[in-house]
Amino acid sequence: MVRKHPLTHDFRLVPAAAAVWATAVAGLFLSWQAAALTGLTAGIIGLLAWRRAWWTRTCAIALLISGPVAAAWVGGHVLRAETHPLRLAAEQGRSTTLTVELTTRPKGIRAAGFGGTQAGVQNVVIRATTDGAQVVLLAPAEKWRDLLPGQEVTAKGTLAPPRGGDLASALLRVRGPPLDPQPPPVWQAWADELRDGLREASRVLDAEEAGLLPALVVGDTEQMVPRIVEEFRTAGLSHLLAVSGANLAIICGAVYLLVRRLGPRVAAGAALVALVGFVVLAGPEPSVLRAAVMGAVALLALVVGRQRSAVPSLAVAVLVLVVLDPALGGDPGFALSVVATAALVLVAPRWAQALKRRGVPNGLAEAIVVPMAASLATAPVVAGLSGQISLVSVVANLVAGPVVAPATVLGVVAAAVAPVSGGVAEVVVHVAGPAVGWLITVGRQASAVPGAAVGWPDGWGGALALTAVCAVVVLLLRFKKTRTLVVAVLVGGFVVLVPLRVVAPVWPPDGWKVVSCDVGQGDALVLATDDADTAVLVDTGPDPGAVDRCLKTLGIKRIPLVVLTHLHADHVGGLEAVLTGRAVGAVAVGPLKEPRWAWREVGGRARAAGVRVVEPQAGERFALPGLELEVLGPRRAPVGGVENTTVNDYSLVLRAHTRAGRVLLTGDVELAGQAALLGERDLSAEVLKVPHHGSRSSLPAFLNAVRPRVALVSVGEGNRYGHPSPHVIDVLRTGGALVLRTDRDGDLAVLPGNRVVRRRRDGLGQVVQRALPDSRWHAGARVGVVANQLLGHPVAARRAETRFRLLHLRNTRRRHPRGHLQSDGHACAAADGGGVCRGGLRPRGGACVRRRVAGRAERLARLPLQRAQGGSAVAATDRGVAGGCGAGRAARGGRLAALSAHRVAQDGRDLVVK
Repeated sequence: MVRKHPLTHDFRLVPAAAAVWATAVAGLFLSWQAAALTGLTAGIIGLLAWRRAWWTRTCAIALLISGPVAAAWVGGHVLRAETHPLRLAAEQGRSTTLTVELTTRPKGIRAAGFGGTQAGVQNVVIRATTDGAQVVLLAPAEKWRDLLPGQEVTAKGTLAPPRGGDLASALLRVRGPPLDPQPPPVWQAWADELRDGLREASRVLDAEEAGLLPALVVGDTEQMVPRIVEEFRTAGLSHLLAVSGANLAIICGAVYLLVRRLGPRVAAGAALVALVGFVVLAGPEPSVLRAAVMGAVALLALVVGRQRSAVPSLAVAVLVLVVLDPALGGDPGFALSVVATAALVLVAPRWAQALKRRGVPNGLAEAIVVPMAASLATAPVVAGLSGQISLVSVVANLVAGPVVAPATVLGVVAAAVAPVSGGVAEVVVHVAGPAVGWLITVGRQASAVPGAAVGWPDGWGGALALTAVCAVVVLLLRFKKTRTLVVAVLVGGFVVLVPLRVVAPVWPPDGWKVVSCDVGQGDALVLATDDADTAVLVDTGPDPGAVDRCLKTLGIKRIPLVVLTHLHADHVGGLEAVLTGRAVGAVAVGPLKEPRWAWREVGGRARAAGVRVVEPQAGERFALPGLELEVLGPRRAPVGGVENTTVNDYSLVLRAHTRAGRVLLTGDVELAGQAALLGERDLSAEVLKVPHHGSRSSLPAFLNAVRPRVALVSVGEGNRYGHPSPHVIDVLRTGGALVLRTDRDGDLAVLPGNRVVRRRRDGLGQVVQRALPDSRWHAGARVGVVANQLLGHPVAARRAETRFRLLHLRNTRRRHPRGHLQSDGHACAAADGGGVCRGGLRPRGGACVRRRVAGRAERLARLPLQRAQGGSAVAATDRGVAGGCGAGRAARGGRLAALSAHRVAQDGRDLVVK
């Protein structure tokens, strides 16, 4: 039945709730003085509203009372946290021993592996109280992950200042296991038993579904597959992985509907019992308590049907929660709960009525508007948390919504019966399996949509910016004169941006043969075959989500061979994602099976997927259509040892013969491994995967022996290892290579003809570059890089326009055999790998490039050029740039032709794809 009269709400307590919340935010993120000032300002506004009758008396009095109370209460808590003795000790970095009482369950911190360090949860974060202060414990996961809230333990460690945004006085970096742990409360032990039962019963499902079900029911993400977490974040479904008001509303609503025939009071009592039981099951953490209050509000508003009381109930909930725990004011989850509940109360009923007036059935209308309203309302907060805006979240939530309630209810039932009968719990989990699998399918398909998410500034600034944008759009849509203009702008932007985002930057480029995937601090390189969806993968990177994304964008469905050059975490971490949903022929590993944990993991995952593991030997060849792999090393017998250097030096080294030229794949070989390769055979290749992410452990003789035209460095942005080394980059560029890095350039595709396509990290565009066609014609940096540097100095470019020359050096030595005049007496390394030229640099097969006397214009031009070459003087040639301590004119008799700075800039080696 359609409501005849518009629904009205009571907003009298909203200003008071907003004032208390704003006071808490000011105190947590600024200072106690800011909290006091904010609360007192709210009180003054309430006093003026009361005296001048701006608002109703109840609204003004509520604001008048709540503002000063919040100022005193929140300001006092912040002041106590800032002046506690632990804060002073933390600022001094003291070591201490504390006896604390845990207030939350240990929460794992997942880290990407690197080297011999295994990826996964290595540390946990626990909140606790001690001596009237709140502290955060950063502890080893192995010994601390099984503790429960309410336990008292003694911890030893080093104090550090907290990150802010809460009431913690210090951060304690714990060393060692917990000392003298006391038994937990009975209800905590009972709840932990239920959670363990659900986790064990979920093992009858596949790994992805078994990890998702506990997260969906009680927020237990410990067993979650990282690939699912990434896909849900892109699809806008990450809110399903945390306990929220929706969980509680589902459970309480299901219980209420089951017993409503016994009367409303009995049904309400049963729902209340279910609410308390679920809070105990999930754990009485602040986020769970917050979700309990918000879930109760949603239950009252949507199930009972008293929508008029929903807004006052929500305002009271905010007042009570923030006053009891001011730290909730800065919790993003709290903001999500409040905004989502407000959207369900204020927006969803109006949208549902609008659909009903157009003939949509009642249940279908509510099923459509509830996820849509919640997704749109929480978009600014989600964007601030994730740093991106999901463009498919509304549709994904709409499709996934119908199965969330059944999966949640069945999961709770399985947890409840698991202590009594594990077999019955497994049967219930089997029944919930299709619903959980549907959620995984929705998240996977939604995240695979091109342009599913766009980047956005993260943090509070990004959230406020998107809120302002949405508010302006909504405000303009309310006026008839601006409505048409706004709709036209939105439609025009959609028509322009979507093709620009999805169609224009065609990826992968036609004819690609090699792609270095941007997987962070790790390696993953794809070699194409002549079959459209078939390729060989060399290493899998540290993160399953990153390598899976790369293979999806390339359209790879069949992988005849996965090569793991060595068993370090940053090379094998993504193997699980590679083996999921793709036809894999075999996994190739090197002779050294260290570290042992990685070897066991690789073997286990390969057996689970039915894929055999092979160990190729030096000299073997693998032939595929359009691709041939040649194993170059290692040629030494394996030696025991788990040191990182030893494992790196036993990396599989391969040379791939592709239609784009030879590609040398070096794994992480360091000095000893490279020296062994130098004595074996010819190492020359057109493309080099730079060893060990460009670390300094590379021999210049090895790099010069390869003499690549394109050098690919797979490295993570902002890594703490200092990769890549500027020394290695200089050696490669001096040898004439076009050096590209995944941390700056994103995915890198090599095409025939020495062409390289860079896919920008934000996915908004691509750039085509062409490596120099023959290393005989250059030595030093590319013209494109130098031109870019030069164009940054327009004054120098204009004054130096007539000073650039094309230096034609072909056969100049044969035609002009006499020696060259000495210049400044400094010797420079020759471009052909070790020859010395006094006062200049000798390009391969040509004469020395010598430095001339510089005038004012040349000195101005050389400054940006030197920056591009790491401090070495350079000079433009017809194919590149000659560099070294002597650069300027060619030998006597060489032909000179004027080349303007504009022609250098238009060299054609940096072109934007239209």
